[in-house]
Amino acid sequence: MNELLKRHSVSLGFLVILLVSLYFLQSGPSANAIHEFGGATMGTTYSVKVVDDRESASAQLLALEIAEMLKSLDREVMSTYSQDSELTEINKAAINEKLVLSTEMTEVLSLALDVNALTEGAFDVTVGPLVNRWGFGPEQRHPTRIPDQAEIDALRARIGSQYLAVDKTAATLLKKADVYIDLSGIAKGYAVDQLANYLDGRGYTSYFIEVGGELRIKGYKPGEQTWVPAIETPMDTAPQVHNIFYAKGESIAVAGSGDYRNYFDLDGVHYSHEIDPATGRPVTHNLAAVYVIDASAARADALATAFMVLGTQRGFALAQRIGLAAYFISKREGQEGFDDLYTSQFAHYLSPN
Repeated sequence: MNELLKRHSVSLGFLVILLVSLYFLQSGPSANAIHEFGGATMGTTYSVKVVDDRESASAQLLALEIAEMLKSLDREVMSTYSQDSELTEINKAAINEKLVLSTEMTEVLSLALDVNALTEGAFDVTVGPLVNRWGFGPEQRHPTRIPDQAEIDALRARIGSQYLAVDKTAATLLKKADVYIDLSGIAKGYAVDQLANYLDGRGYTSYFIEVGGELRIKGYKPGEQTWVPAIETPMDTAPQVHNIFYAKGESIAVAGSGDYRNYFDLDGVHYSHEIDPATGRPVTHNLAAVYVIDASAARADALATAFMVLGTQRGFALAQRIGLAAYFISKREGQEGFDDLYTSQFAHYLSPN
């Protein structure tokens, strides 16, 4: 989709590090019951593992169908790079022009607006102009000059999900201002959900789906063994396992966001790639990474992004209020190391039983 999405996915690779190793260590003689395939999509990669005893020819057809689904979602619907995508046409459209949306775009934008309201604006698909000015956009050119307040205020005037009106029943969109939409904080999760729905419809009951680090997990590996994703230590070094959790055969979606691989330092100041729409500036709190487990990967994706803007205290309070499984890792003030904070709903997955 775009380079911003690609860089975001690099920081989320933690979710498959341990899973892959445990698959080879634990699966044993029945491992051939797992059909595995993957490729490139949305500026990142995807991987699908399906537990099934159908013949390999059926798995090959499944791989082709999934590749086509992802290609369509990216190039035809949600890409900001494809000149022919639906999102590109939306961004080109005039103010107050009523646009007819596809089912996919209607669902994604409706969810984005719901999460925007839930997080009081922390998640905003129109924040792109600020992201670009701070050097974290598609070209990733870190600035040699920090924007002053007047410039930030001018950019903030072009940003706001309140300028987007989606009619879910009529499947239409009205842009009330000349805002620019970028779905990189929700599109990968939505793609994962679409693949899971497809596999469910085909009768598959055990699978692992990953697109750029966002997951949907269902059922068990061969031998009734649970999938075991890993949480990465939030450090800009070679990946290290910080903790693990257990899917327990449940149907869950997992997404995460981190603030430790995409940043720049200028004149002794550290600038995060997480831009707070409320201030127009990079966040300055100590939250290093957050992980969300939910029924929907798209919602988990968007909420993880929002929590990185809100910070540990506000994010945790919201997660508790809505009964969400969330795991926060914060940098210790003035010293090395991290502090973990997680909701009771997430604690359920930290034990193998």
